[in-house]
Amino acid sequence: MNSRIGKLPSPAKLCLVAFGVMALLCCAWLIPAQLNAWPGVVAHEWGTFTAVAGNSGSALEWTPLTASTDLPEFVEHFGAANFKSGLRGTIRMETPVLYFYSPRDTKVSVRVTFSKGVISEWYPHADRVRPSGPLRNTNLSQLQADGSITWDEIALSPGLGASFPSAAESNRYFAARATSSTPLRVKTRAGDQQEKFLFYRGVSAVPLPLSAKQTADGQLLVKSLDEKEITAMILFERRGDRVGYRLIQSPTNETLLEPPVLNGNLDSLYAKLEGILTEQGLYRDETHAMIETWRDSWFEEGSRLIYIVPRSYVDEVLPLTIDPEPFKTVRVFVGRLEIVTPATVREVQTALASNDQVTLSKFERFLEPILQVAREEHSELARERVNQK
Repeated sequence: MNSRIGKLPSPAKLCLVAFGVMALLCCAWLIPAQLNAWPGVVAHEWGTFTAVAGNSGSALEWTPLTASTDLPEFVEHFGAANFKSGLRGTIRMETPVLYFYSPRDTKVSVRVTFSKGVISEWYPHADRVRPSGPLRNTNLSQLQADGSITWDEIALSPGLGASFPSAAESNRYFAARATSSTPLRVKTRAGDQQEKFLFYRGVSAVPLPLSAKQTADGQLLVKSLDEKEITAMILFERRGDRVGYRLIQSPTNETLLEPPVLNGNLDSLYAKLEGILTEQGLYRDETHAMIETWRDSWFEEGSRLIYIVPRSYVDEVLPLTIDPEPFKTVRVFVGRLEIVTPATVREVQTALASNDQVTLSKFERFLEPILQVAREEHSELARERVNQK
């Protein structure tokens, strides 16, 4: 008995053990799948608002759905493909995914409204998508009613088997599944559809919360267009294998950015961006899934401003209603604003003159606005020369 007493842990050791237990409990809060004591459902959403800056710095109107949608065949689409490709707006809303975390089986309904916009793709099957038919005017700035999508009954089932739709070829869509979110099920006439999230995309003609205008000396003047706070922005540029970026935390209402030096490292940028997104409230696996989904697009050829879209702007432009109301809702959207620099214009014009399809393919879906900016610049120079005579 005395020998056993001698082997009892000291108070210091007991403190260390207690500390270890507390650390494990704290870590559990970072792993949604281990939580069984939430008073309700938790909802997390991420997505991207893609736009192109014109010569004035504001977002151009363009036809963002002319290129491939790069989505699996099971994803549903609004209208006929030839009609959808004619939609003109300022923002392409790309791949919002809405995750749910529930400690028990439950059901929710979801409705999303897109100001001055339409929902163009979605999965699983939705009960209602408005407008439901072709528009009289494909210019969304003339839209009379906001678009919307509604799922009346979504079954959240923590124990649901992983029977998700697949495709013969790899697709960026599937990267969003690599999270610990609760599987969900939607009933349709053709049978149940299962997924790890709700997915939708769309196009809108709303203005951005900021502008980005190039100055005469090659800098970029970024202005907030209202009082909504932008917590971080990255000016990124890529020319072939060379990349560079400038990261600004808590920018002022007017920020002047020098062009980045093309000696950067993408791995360091991924790490910094992952930290920024996690600070906005996403879980680590969600952040990683988002970056994996868009790393080949956000960091492709060209120049762009990547920024955290203010939550208040997201809620205003893209109102989300979940019933019953979640215990907590996190929405993190990344803004991607393409900057048509003189280097980009030269690269595209040279590729057009030589029929360089490889280079043109790098700018495929942005060719229209790039050429629009180039034409406007040419017209402005011509007017200046006339005024100088």
